[in-house]
Amino acid sequence: MEDINIGNVILWFVVFLFSLSFHEAAHAWTSEKFGDDTGRLQGRITLNPIPHIDPIGTIVFPLLMIFTSIPLLGWAKPVQTNPLLWRDKTKANISVSAAGPISNFILATLTFIVIKVLLMSGTLVPRGSLPYELFLPAEGLPAFMAPLAVILSVMLMLNIALGVFNLIPIPPLDGSHVLESLLPPEMSAAYAQIRPYGFLLLIGLLYLGVFRGIFMPVMKVVYGLLTM
Repeated sequence: MEDINIGNVILWFVVFLFSLSFHEAAHAWTSEKFGDDTGRLQGRITLNPIPHIDPIGTIVFPLLMIFTSIPLLGWAKPVQTNPLLWRDKTKANISVSAAGPISNFILATLTFIVIKVLLMSGTLVPRGSLPYELFLPAEGLPAFMAPLAVILSVMLMLNIALGVFNLIPIPPLDGSHVLESLLPPEMSAAYAQIRPYGFLLLIGLLYLGVFRGIFMPVMKVVYGLLTM
């Protein structure tokens, strides 16, 4: 196992918790906009990570992935919704499901802008190393710029990864709910049959490198736009 920088791991985990909290809060907030206040009543419209933490998905699996390099899934506690309270249920289901990935792309876009400004000003310089340090502070800058560069690098990569991953149309990911809502009723019912096997399908795709094959080209385009 390669040497692990514990400081970088801690920063990665802090960004991970924030990004998941933002993702789940977006689901709950959007559901409320369509008339369902279940998420608010359960305290899920918050950036406080505690209500969103799933002990296995948010703590155990990500740490195992970090320390073993085994591709594992990480997730937060799903936001509960009551579709009976939704106005325009089809539109609500699509919007609430898509809100999570969209929230991650919003964070990634804001981070992209900050990094681009810092690169143009010469404050950051490209490094291009995964998984922590796409960018480094220029020489002679204060010490706090090093962890800030890590935070920005991880915020960009992690939120692009979360957004892209959750759009994969395999249950229980958000993309599956969007696709199920768009399919004709007979096809939607057939598609729902794979739901019990969704987790196994996702694990298989991770081990086969399918997700990496989707994520890396996207990340290369983003990195190229930042450094051009």
